[in-house]
Amino acid sequence: MLPLCCAAASPDRTGLLKRFLRYAALNTASDAASKIRPTTEGQTRFARLLVDELHEFGLTDAKVNQQGYVYATLPASRGFGEKALPVPGFIAHLDTVGLLGKSPVKPVVHRKYAGGDLVLPGDRSQVVSPKEHERLAAKKGSDIVTSDGRTVLGADDKAGIAEIMTAIDLLTNDSLFPHGPVKIAFTPDEETGCGMDAFDGKKWGADFAYTVDGEQLGELNDETFNATSAYVTFTGRNCHPGSAKGVMVNSLYAAAKFLAGLPKTQRPEAVAGRKGYQHPHNIVGEEESATVQLILRDFTLPGIQARQKLLRDLATRTAKSFPGIECKVRIEESYRNMKQAIEPYPFLIALAAEAMRMAGITPVKRPIRGGTDGARLSFKGIPCPNLFSGAENVHSRTEWVAVDDMAKSVETILNIIRLWPSRAVRK
Repeated sequence: MLPLCCAAASPDRTGLLKRFLRYAALNTASDAASKIRPTTEGQTRFARLLVDELHEFGLTDAKVNQQGYVYATLPASRGFGEKALPVPGFIAHLDTVGLLGKSPVKPVVHRKYAGGDLVLPGDRSQVVSPKEHERLAAKKGSDIVTSDGRTVLGADDKAGIAEIMTAIDLLTNDSLFPHGPVKIAFTPDEETGCGMDAFDGKKWGADFAYTVDGEQLGELNDETFNATSAYVTFTGRNCHPGSAKGVMVNSLYAAAKFLAGLPKTQRPEAVAGRKGYQHPHNIVGEEESATVQLILRDFTLPGIQARQKLLRDLATRTAKSFPGIECKVRIEESYRNMKQAIEPYPFLIALAAEAMRMAGITPVKRPIRGGTDGARLSFKGIPCPNLFSGAENVHSRTEWVAVDDMAKSVETILNIIRLWPSRAVRK
């Protein structure tokens, strides 16, 4: 049994890599256009595979429900006793970003990276270069995993799943240290923003949780954007173009002017750090009606409210400049900045940072320029910061992950579980 001051042993990298490669080869891309849950059959197959593995580990209550959520409990170790402690949980998501189509995912292992460019064999125009990916240069000697260049790798978030599964496997096969019960959950359709839609936190049973969905080694997040989706619809009048004079009012021109009026300095490609943005990502329409779909992001509530007002005001001005055009703006909340829900429980961040330092990692605390399942879960009553998985350049065909970083994630998870009884504070 390890004394509390010592870090958990490093996991077997060969076994961790094999597990990740097996998961990554599955196409589990989600589909934002689908109305069923989960949105793709690949996620269901993956969920069932994980439940089978959890059963093999001895987690007898592991199951996947009709919506594709996997729930499981690692029981307390023998001799741990009945202690009035809050229960921790770990979460990762089953789906990958929908940049796959029906293409098979072919992970490629670049053994003992020696530096320089990694040319991906399935599409040699896809190159992972330390000139563009600065952190890659620090990974010399580590095995690097990429796709073959024709798809994303899916380390977001299959690296997180492999790391959680490896940690649980180690705890069920070796008496590393005494621990209380630990809850595990794998969620579908996170990439479409629906990962928490049908999540049953009460049934799951965790009091606090961590998502393992961050990127660089040591990343620790307790803050996300406030996020909303906006739908701006311009409605005109259509008729045959041969007899359109004085009759047709083409909504597409209004939509085009609206897009041109969005501030160039507030586009995603123009901002970084703590600056938010508004981002048009789709337009659907014809002469009669055109809808511009946007996402709005800001770290503060006044900031997101100002972006919503900017959108409404611009839409109104645009409609007035086209006689006969009507305009409607619909705004829906996606998630809120999770800092508000996590801040009352500082031990969550302090414990995770201590767990990382025990693994020889310097914590990198920063806000997420995006969201996680944990952002929504935090406002469902289960405060949920985010931990690194090691995935880099996610949502891209040049996505990559270093196996050494994945191993450090496993160590961090194990250290959190070991420290939990002496650090956790009840709500």
